[in-house]
Amino acid sequence: MSTNLPLIPTPGLPDSGTDVRQFFDKYYVSKVTFPSNQIDAVVGFFLKNGFDLESARSVGIVLLNQARADNVNVFELIDTLKALTDVQLSQVVAQVLNAYREKISLLGYRIAPLVDTYESRNILV
Repeated sequence: MSTNLPLIPTPGLPDSGTDVRQFFDKYYVSKVTFPSNQIDAVVGFFLKNGFDLESARSVGIVLLNQARADNVNVFELIDTLKALTDVQLSQVVAQVLNAYREKISLLGYRIAPLVDTYESRNILV
């Protein structure tokens, strides 16, 4: 019989979902602390550049972790990011987020080719 209810584990038999739950339970175990002025500056930067609050927080924490790992001052990092256009900022954020993702999936972006082909120049609108 087919059902939508979760399976009840049979005593003595291993539960196939145990490994998955343990794998996902390993996230958010370690605590990471940063000074509030650094968090506010990074989140504020991304809010000012069009990110919503949750995205700004998520990207901000990843960038703070990366800055700590690379021993880079967060405020210097923000000053460097200020010089980028919106497209360049999105590309940098995608590359940094990909470094923190599992290798089974990646965030991507597409750069449109700038070469005009002969066919596209002969189309009249």
